[in-house]
Amino acid sequence: MAAIGALLIMAPGAGRATADVPALSATVGVSPTGQAMPTGFLGLSLEYKAIHQYTGRNPLAINPVMVQLIRNLNPGQSPVLRIGGDSTDWTWWPMRGVIPRGGVSYSLTKGWMRTTQALAADLGAKLILGVNLASDRAALAATEAQALIQGIGRRYISALEIGNEPDLYGVFAWYRDRLGHVVHARGRRYNLNSFISEYTKWRTALPKLPLVGPSFSALTWMSGLRRFLAAEKSVRTVTVHRYPLHNSTTDPTNPTYPSIANLLADTASSGIAQEVAPYAAIAHSGGLTFRVDEMNSVSGGGKTGVSDTFASALWVLDTLFNMASVGVDGVNIHTLPNAGYQLFNFSQTGNAWQALVHPEYYGMLMFAQAFPPSAHLLPVSVASGPVKVWATIAPDGTTRVVLINKDMTTPFTVQVDLTGGSGPATLERLTAPSVTATSGVTLGGQGFGNSTQTGTLAGPQQTATVEPLLGSYAVTLPAGSAAMLTH
Repeated sequence: MAAIGALLIMAPGAGRATADVPALSATVGVSPTGQAMPTGFLGLSLEYKAIHQYTGRNPLAINPVMVQLIRNLNPGQSPVLRIGGDSTDWTWWPMRGVIPRGGVSYSLTKGWMRTTQALAADLGAKLILGVNLASDRAALAATEAQALIQGIGRRYISALEIGNEPDLYGVFAWYRDRLGHVVHARGRRYNLNSFISEYTKWRTALPKLPLVGPSFSALTWMSGLRRFLAAEKSVRTVTVHRYPLHNSTTDPTNPTYPSIANLLADTASSGIAQEVAPYAAIAHSGGLTFRVDEMNSVSGGGKTGVSDTFASALWVLDTLFNMASVGVDGVNIHTLPNAGYQLFNFSQTGNAWQALVHPEYYGMLMFAQAFPPSAHLLPVSVASGPVKVWATIAPDGTTRVVLINKDMTTPFTVQVDLTGGSGPATLERLTAPSVTATSGVTLGGQGFGNSTQTGTLAGPQQTATVEPLLGSYAVTLPAGSAAMLTH
């Protein structure tokens, strides 16, 4: 397919741009940039203790709605599922005669292994599995890892992840004892050197599998990434966790305060991507991959009224593009039942499952459509502001242009100039009643409604055929919406 000519985006039937609708222009280049989109880029991050809530307990009948929702994000691919999060350091495989430290509160079982193996088999998934570091016992982690290998199978385990956010072990409580005293996994003097020493000890004790790490939460310790990698040659993927907003922030003027305005700000999307860009470069210079294997909108479980709104769909769509543009090789969006940022929640009646799909998932789905495996980004020049424009070109020559208007009240017209080409293009929209909406989201006119028993979009697909006029395609981009033009 040839590249498109000048592209003016306005709403079908809305006519030419009017004086009361601001107009922008953007230029898309013809030379692909960056690396090709790898398979398994868009994954999920799940907690150990939540697996049965998602899959059910029958390994012969894994929740088919969840399976389909994951497949939607990885068509024709092996999805990368990371199982860990906080529960990494709460979990163990019970050892006869051993009483673990008080923070270890979740016991793996043969039933858990069977359902997790069945989920992986149904999806052809690659699993990143966390093993307990906080317990301060390498033997406990080694026993857990061996049980995971035996119970799930090496074919589905791509790597082990030692600990979860160890840079916070001396900061946040691991658990409270019976007297209500706060207990930390490590003391205040625990530092990067301490962690590297422990990592080496754990790595030596674990079965021989690829490792990912260091899985830090903040970026302070990432300044020592080269030192960590020099000590740990078994690490094949560098991992870090990112949340742009924090429930612990109480000052509304702080850019990390959990509000819709802050979620739609550049600091929450391009900002966090630029923060990790140097570390992706370090990983690549050593022949390693780089993965943000836990990410979502607001740390600490998300924020109701922010994380569950349509704003999160616009945020994740823009942020995923930003992460890909700086060389990140994969992102795992964290989801947890009853969390403010949960992507979906399930209910089961007899053998029937149904799901409520939340707005953020729709943004992930548009990204999956817009940036398929082996596609490349095309360079885009556009004025700074709330409208973001991304373009990709697939191996078959299909060009897709994604426009995201993160302004909550103002519509825009956007003129995108590409070189050459003619003929009609197809427009698909991602919309909701408002950026604050928690329901009523549609992608191409379709949605999952109040519940879905299939995990597939329902309703007639609504796309517009946009004919060029003097090399321009005219459409309106409403406030708080996104659109994808395909040629």
